Amino acid sequence: MDQKAQSSLERMLAILDLFTEERLSWNPEDIAAELQVSIPTMYRYVKLLVDSGLLQKDLNQKYSLGSRIITLDHLLRSGDVMLGQCEARMKELVDRTGFDCVISRLYGDKVIDTHRHHSLSPAHLGYGRGRPRPLFLGAAPKVILANLTTYSLQKIFNEKSNLIAKADLPNEWPAFRKYFASIRKAGFYFSNGELEANVSALACPIHDAAGLIVGAISLVSNFDRMQMIQIDKLAALLKHTAQEINENLN
Repeated sequence: MDQKAQSSLERMLAILDLFTEERLSWNPEDIAAELQVSIPTMYRYVKLLVDSGLLQKDLNQKYSLGSRIITLDHLLRSGDVMLGQCEARMKELVDRTGFDCVISRLYGDKVIDTHRHHSLSPAHLGYGRGRPRPLFLGAAPKVILANLTTYSLQKIFNEKSNLIAKADLPNEWPAFRKYFASIRKAGFYFSNGELEANVSALACPIHDAAGLIVGAISLVSNFDRMQMIQIDKLAALLKHTAQEINENLN
């Protein structure tokens, strides 16, 4: 692919990055302005995306994400090997504890929940499948970060200084590394209200066949219910389940 064609493809795909929770639809003029391309070029890009099902025109003559996204999500879920290994064990955990069970995955520098098995008294969570989690808040992201290689963790430290400061984490590399090393040594992380008020979570890491961190399994409940549980015993149960998943992924 020549440089010009690659540049055009990158700009076209950049249209998909415009869609956020704050802005779910775009008019043509704003798309062109954001991409800094002409209106005819923008319409050419949009037509290709509409024809592929990745975009659609809504009743207000604005563009929103298309039905192909739903199909791709189905295929992604169907091909998720880790999810296949986790579902039955998630149900067992929910039945034994009465808490919700959540699987979170690491995609680049984003932590995203991929599946949640609800208890009979589900916690009220603002995050769910597909919505990126804050990288430095909550049990799942922290236990994932704790199990990264030193190189990967330092890269994130160097690139995310503003987010680290907002999360009130150590802003010097030695202290930052020590903080996450302690989580790694414990083998789990317990959070209380870090991400959402009145929500507690306990998370353990999940590794692939090469021993690399790929995600986390968490038990989630409201603060009052979790306070009645012995965290060490709950952590031992969750660690055992995580280890079973690791062994089946190897």
